[in-house]
Amino acid sequence: MTPPPGQPLQRTAKGRRVSFQSQGRPLNDEGMERACGTLGVAAPEVWALLTVETRGFGFLQDRRPQILFERHVFHRLTQGRHDRGHAHISNASAGGYAGGAGEYARLDEAAGIDRGAALQSASWGIGQVMGFNYAVAGFAGIGDMVAAMAEDENAQLLAMANFIKGKDLAKALRRHAWVSFARGYNGPEFRKNQYDRRLAAAHAKYGTMLPDLAFRTAQAALLYLGIDPGPIDGFRGRRTRSALMRFQEQCGHPETGELDRDSESKLLAQAFSGQASSTRRRSS
Repeated sequence: MTPPPGQPLQRTAKGRRVSFQSQGRPLNDEGMERACGTLGVAAPEVWALLTVETRGFGFLQDRRPQILFERHVFHRLTQGRHDRGHAHISNASAGGYAGGAGEYARLDEAAGIDRGAALQSASWGIGQVMGFNYAVAGFAGIGDMVAAMAEDENAQLLAMANFIKGKDLAKALRRHAWVSFARGYNGPEFRKNQYDRRLAAAHAKYGTMLPDLAFRTAQAALLYLGIDPGPIDGFRGRRTRSALMRFQEQCGHPETGELDRDSESKLLAQAFSGQASSTRRRSS
């Protein structure tokens, strides 16, 4: 897939071209089921992880995957050779974050120095799996991982599940041993951010009500069309209702704020260019 004008292509150390931009397809039932199967858990456990341990949604509004460039990792992978004159992207200490799309400027600059190390120095997608963990996340190389992260949230979530399984944390997740899981996933200082308590609370919440993946896809579609739906969380709220009303107004549909079939069909067709049929399983 050729990116739009101005969208950079990166080339890995092996010469493989990687586009950072795709249709940004959101998580669907198949992706959730595959992650659950990989970890041996049910949906509430995975949603607890997505709520506490991730960015909530794997793509930016421009459909590039969420990333965070870690300058201290780039420093380590390149043995500090590029610190002088590039301290903002190669430094023994973490920091210098730009956030959001600004992280790609940092990645681009580092890629101009060492593309392979740069791609491995960023965390990718909804699970923010570090690039240097490509093997444990299930990929043969960093280029394969980046291509998958750019493709869809299904691949992003599976990478996170593979990472958790590869780090031998799936057992703690299955047992709901939140302290053990948080210690392994977040490090020894996990209590500072109360990761264990937050995971337990989120799991209890999702034991009674799960997000609606079809509605979450609609929220992502609104985001891509430049209409702010609020959090991409699969729940109906005031901001998503207002965004739907704005979209319906633009399309000449009745402004109900509800995701009726006509509004959903039009929304997904505009946002995903004919890919709408793959985002939802219907019983009718």
